[in-house]
Amino acid sequence: MAADGQKNILNWVDPKDKSGEFKRQQSTFRDWISSEEGAEFPAEKDRYHLYVSYACPWAHRALIVRKLKGLEEFLPFTSVHWHMLEKGWRFATEDGEAPGENVTPDPVHPDFTHLRQIYFENNKDYGGRFTVPTLYDKKQKRIVNNESSEIIRMFYHCFDKLLPEKYAKLDLMPDDLKDSIEATNEWTYNDINNGVYKSGFATTQEAYEKNVKTLFAALDKAEAELAKSPGPYYHGDRVTEADVRLFTTIIRFDAVYVQHFKCNLRDIRSGYPNLHKWVRHCYWKNPAFGETTEFTHIKNHYTKSHHQINPLSITPLGPDVNILPLDEEVPAVKAAVGK
Repeated sequence: MAADGQKNILNWVDPKDKSGEFKRQQSTFRDWISSEEGAEFPAEKDRYHLYVSYACPWAHRALIVRKLKGLEEFLPFTSVHWHMLEKGWRFATEDGEAPGENVTPDPVHPDFTHLRQIYFENNKDYGGRFTVPTLYDKKQKRIVNNESSEIIRMFYHCFDKLLPEKYAKLDLMPDDLKDSIEATNEWTYNDINNGVYKSGFATTQEAYEKNVKTLFAALDKAEAELAKSPGPYYHGDRVTEADVRLFTTIIRFDAVYVQHFKCNLRDIRSGYPNLHKWVRHCYWKNPAFGETTEFTHIKNHYTKSHHQINPLSITPLGPDVNILPLDEEVPAVKAAVGK
């Protein structure tokens, strides 16, 4: 236990758990913003505040959708600092302490130093993890939701009546693709998004090997799916939830997961040509993906906060560039195609 009686959040797998398996906590706050009349959490401009971490792939989803849907003026956000220790995510002590937009002290609670204080404001006996994204209602002083998959879906349409047409008509879960996206989500989440964590946080050889093999089988599947796409995104020329969910793991893969989580059977840039082409298109061609990606937060957070698997907090320098330009390949790929 931590000094204040809270569970030690730096133990990603309970040291007493002989299975060695990482088990993700279920989100606690599950309310929704709604445009319907009389809603408990109505869609209003600047009523809500979004707390994120640039390091966290789950929070990254929310930032991407916020920008895709043009919600910048409707929904302000604050990013925590990348360093997460015994008290969980902390706020920056001053603007500019870490790179990225809105990495500042909490503008809603100027006296709060850590995200956990917002959770305790809602429930003084809260005993779970203090997770991002956290969607907060400033009027009621309540957490609305801390489940990323639900937060992004409420963003799809809850503010549409207030948005310009080009943003209101953007549908990340179109009816004709819904069944396909839902089917993709199941294995993308379990085997890729969460698969890197189940591999990296495993505390037995057996748990690690089982999960890393499952992860790479799923990456092989995603590679084959992207090979069939008639356009630059997962479903042709339309950006959808499938792209949002997959991107936040793949953009972190070579920079962090290969070494930090021991996901080193292959990397993306030399082992998966279709995934590599796709992730670079998202990053370089769509600002909602590229401008919400902060590699300093990503690399420093994982390597300096996960003391259970990297006790000395040493951050590797590589890969040589975090993401390659659209027209550049690693030397081995160049040689293979005769460039």
